[in-house]
Amino acid sequence: MAAQGGKGGLGNAGLANSKRRAPGFALLGEPGESRTLFLELKSVADIGLVGYPSAGKSSLIAAMSAARPKIADYPFTTLVPNLGVVQAGDTRFTAADVPGLIPGASEGKGLGHEFLRHVERCAALVHVLDCATLETDRDPVKDFDVIEEELKLYGGLSDRPRIIALNKIDLPDGKAMADMVQSSLEQRGYPVFQVSAASREGMQELIYAMAQIVQKVRKEQKAEETTRIVLRPVAVDDKGFKVIANADGTFNVIGDKPQRWVKQTDFSNAEAIGYLADRLASYGVEKELFKAGAKAGDEVRIGIGDDAVIFDWEPSIEAGAELLAGPRGEDLRLSTPWRMDLNDDVDQLSDDEIEMQWEYNIANPRDPRVDEDAK
Repeated sequence: MAAQGGKGGLGNAGLANSKRRAPGFALLGEPGESRTLFLELKSVADIGLVGYPSAGKSSLIAAMSAARPKIADYPFTTLVPNLGVVQAGDTRFTAADVPGLIPGASEGKGLGHEFLRHVERCAALVHVLDCATLETDRDPVKDFDVIEEELKLYGGLSDRPRIIALNKIDLPDGKAMADMVQSSLEQRGYPVFQVSAASREGMQELIYAMAQIVQKVRKEQKAEETTRIVLRPVAVDDKGFKVIANADGTFNVIGDKPQRWVKQTDFSNAEAIGYLADRLASYGVEKELFKAGAKAGDEVRIGIGDDAVIFDWEPSIEAGAELLAGPRGEDLRLSTPWRMDLNDDVDQLSDDEIEMQWEYNIANPRDPRVDEDAK
């Protein structure tokens, strides 16, 4: 997964209940992860054919598989790897024709980085050496040393098995050159094969040698260990959050649910803020803030870092009588301005009711005989 998406929100219909019939708010969706990624395409093959441009790598792929790469008599005909499936007895493997490498490829010369990255996932490498090159300053041994040096400088390829294929022995000069350098290369400990992609001479021996290496590498590869799933039950007394009292008199609330609820809240909607306060109170956040010594008006920060939200804490009346901040029998929260206004409204309502009863009695006088009977 490149980036984790945020948890979706909830519409107002999903927030309705018996007390809140038509909520005027919704829960926001959580923000997802944001990343900048650079993707590199790397071919996956068992065998990688490496060598100078025009060494005959594409011709070899075409000769040993059903692949039909572009083949021409000029350098860098191949710009992307050509993959071919090769069958050798009961063994089937994939070979990749890596675009031609030149001196300085490890530093990016001649698109070297673009080409060398395709070799990283190959289990083994086949050096395809041109035995009939027309360039006077080149020969198969020098070409081998140059390519090996570039692979070494690129890094991470020193442990890959090598095979050497002396190509183009169908040409008179090519055969003579192959005979001359074969013993020198074999002394370095590499298996060497004389082949011709054009006449298919020596192809079977080369294919079966590659198959043997593939079989060996596959056996040596350790099976990936099954990931052990460890279940760690949450402790019974784990509240799911913690309250930290800071030396400056502020408080931090840290926990997955409180932090997620804050992200889901639309702070431009007063009803949504009230809903958040109810959730925090029912979750026990207010209770823990009281225990930590928080008082009304203290600064409370929910979250960590730049994503934290800062509140001037006003405890809810739902917190319970055992958490009252005033002396016994009193609740300082009841003396807040909004509570005093509410008490005035109740008193005013009582006066109105008394006046209405008096007016009713005037308009509907009682029968004195009823009073006499009552006596």
